[in-house]
Amino acid sequence: MNAAVAETDHHDHGPAPGLMRWVTTTNHKDIGTLYLWFSLIMFFIGGAMALVIRSELFQPGLQIVDPQFFNSMTTMHALVMIFGVVMPAFVGLANWMLPMMVGAPDMALPRMNNWSFWILPFGFGMMLSTLFMPGGAPASGWTLYPPLSLQGGMAFPFLIFSIHLLGISSIMGAINIVATIQNLRAPGMTFMKMPLFVWTWFITAYLLVAVMPVLAGAVTMLLTDKFFGTAFFTAGGGGDPVMYQHIFWFFGHPEVYILILPSFGVVSEIIPTFARKHLFGYSSMVYATASIAFLSFIVWAHHMFTVGMPLSGELFFMFATMLIAVPTGVKVFNWVATMWRGAMTFETPMLFAIGFVVMFSIGGFSGVMLALAPVDFQYHDTYFVVAHFHYVLVPGSIFAIMAAVYYWLPKWTGNMYDEKWGKIHFWVSTIFVNLLFFPMHFVGLAGMPRRIPDYAVQFADFNAIASIGAFGFGFAQLIFVYVVFKCLRGGEKATDQVWEGAHGLEWTLSSPPPYHTFTDQPIIK
Repeated sequence: MNAAVAETDHHDHGPAPGLMRWVTTTNHKDIGTLYLWFSLIMFFIGGAMALVIRSELFQPGLQIVDPQFFNSMTTMHALVMIFGVVMPAFVGLANWMLPMMVGAPDMALPRMNNWSFWILPFGFGMMLSTLFMPGGAPASGWTLYPPLSLQGGMAFPFLIFSIHLLGISSIMGAINIVATIQNLRAPGMTFMKMPLFVWTWFITAYLLVAVMPVLAGAVTMLLTDKFFGTAFFTAGGGGDPVMYQHIFWFFGHPEVYILILPSFGVVSEIIPTFARKHLFGYSSMVYATASIAFLSFIVWAHHMFTVGMPLSGELFFMFATMLIAVPTGVKVFNWVATMWRGAMTFETPMLFAIGFVVMFSIGGFSGVMLALAPVDFQYHDTYFVVAHFHYVLVPGSIFAIMAAVYYWLPKWTGNMYDEKWGKIHFWVSTIFVNLLFFPMHFVGLAGMPRRIPDYAVQFADFNAIASIGAFGFGFAQLIFVYVVFKCLRGGEKATDQVWEGAHGLEWTLSSPPPYHTFTDQPIIK
């Protein structure tokens, strides 16, 4: 590590001793590490919930859990995976890498950084405790649609309060990222010279600040409907349950881009390194990211084609949604163009990045299908929707996080990870993740509804295959834990140019290119 980076490792007074170091730290690397470990723990908790769901669905009939608990699992699995795994993991990566990438000594607001992390364990402790309260967690899915979400017992206000805590944490993390990028860039680092990971997080942070208060408003109105006699969403009191859907999805659709834009940044860093070429079309990638973020605010009702909106509304949301395919297609084209005629090698981070591009594209194509209002009436609330968003979020966001960890682990630890086990992890994960989610397209198109613990016998074979895939994918992640612990404990020392084994392109060469290197030949040092 160079001296500038080493300076950020310690405070003037040195770290606090022992455990208190982790509680009181304001060092961006320590806090990034805390976020990543927290995310990994929640990954296994959320994964265990998914395995409860898939165990019940292994065959028709009710055999393992009662329907109330099954639906509580669908609610909690989604909340844990979205707010406890993907978002904290990307904030952890941002904490570690952003200051180094922009040449800053630390994050702009280090004490707030510490606070925004430590809210999370308490928020999730409260959220998970609702499973042990009378009535259990709401059985309404993570969307918490009324009137179903209002049927829950005393667990409901605890769930709402935990969502507020997670939102506060996200907003503080986002403000910190914006402040760092705006104010602490090294001299000469203009916006159009920032690495793409920095750009994607910059745009994501603005999305977070814009939409988390919308979710807070929606769940607070739910709370007052249940306990304070208001009727925002209660039809009997003059309210409208569909209004909740509008408010929720005005948050929810930008949220899915909050979960995927940092993935785009990670993949845009990794592919150029292992293709040994500069990223194709740097500025178009920046503009595409900004376009996706803008369009994400005007497509929310494509989640609501079946609520009875006017035809003009359906047409607007259909065309606006299909418009998002354009900047997304630009990104996929640029990644493929970066690999084109490159001197590619296939280390583990590159495998995960290519897996991301291929499988995220599958999710993108099924998204275009769901954007078509006339046929969405058939797809809506079936397993086809489940297949679509899981292809975007698992081989999408989760694979990008794993690619990032493999890519930067040598920089974080000073040791190279075990390449053989990394590749085994990739291939086992890829096989099982497709075994898990691809059959869901078929049962969904055949009409199997989501969030139901029992199903008709004709769906049995595909569900059995999906459940086997779920257990295979879940246990494959133990390989990941093994690789990380083995790397932490030692191994071959990483050099200054970490990917020297990849024939000498240093890890920092990603984006943007210097002005004099626009050639059609691979750039090999």
